[in-house]
Amino acid sequence: MVDLACSLALFACVLAIAAAYGVHVARTGYAWHARVERAGRSPLLGMGVQQMGYWAMRPAARACIALGWSANAISWASLVLAAAAGTALAFGRFGVGAALSAVSSVCDALDGMVARETGTASNAGEVLDATVDRYAELFFIGGVAYAARLDPVALLLAFAAAAGAVMVSYATAKAEALRVEAPRGVMRRQERAVYLVLGAALVPIAAAAAVRWALPTWVGWAPMLAAFGLVGVLGNASAVYRLRVVADRVVLQPRHRVARSSPAQ
Repeated sequence: MVDLACSLALFACVLAIAAAYGVHVARTGYAWHARVERAGRSPLLGMGVQQMGYWAMRPAARACIALGWSANAISWASLVLAAAAGTALAFGRFGVGAALSAVSSVCDALDGMVARETGTASNAGEVLDATVDRYAELFFIGGVAYAARLDPVALLLAFAAAAGAVMVSYATAKAEALRVEAPRGVMRRQERAVYLVLGAALVPIAAAAAVRWALPTWVGWAPMLAAFGLVGVLGNASAVYRLRVVADRVVLQPRHRVARSSPAQ
């Protein structure tokens, strides 16, 4: 019951934000933020949804600043919440895990907003943020993999999702290291977070429906497996595409600008 309540509360929060944004649009028009526009469009997460999310988090960012919370403190909070989410998922508490992961993802966005608003953005902060992002995803996927450790199909999909998440991030980091522009592609961090959290949040609802209608047990796992499959297939495809484009662009660069990494790296 706790998991189902957490899932329903999470969806209720999303609907409340959407309703508030609808009122805002009716009164003053659609929100527009240059930061979101620079991030680019995605077929998996519409620009309108991204602008709404940024709009909804700005009051939270201002509240964090008023409370004196630093961007790094928010990043560490995101990591702690992600670890708690992974633990909950490992014990089969998908509703609780989804809620904790959602809050962790919000903190992941807030730290950058706070850093920019307070003028405290730094390279060290970006390294911390990127590190927390990677650990947060691995906590999430690892937690689900542990819960499904006796199911080879679920484990395979979890591995595919982990590979897709890591390789998309690696392709972007490699492009930055080689000083070339990486194509945006799909399954970026925010997209992965949305679909993974959505999959986990739907598990308690699907499980309750399976019990109510005497459906097979796997129906309860279907949303999470579908999310893993989506991230795994599209994430790895996007990573391969990004790396191919980066390699082509590196070839076109003057040779003195490209520094090859050592084998140890």
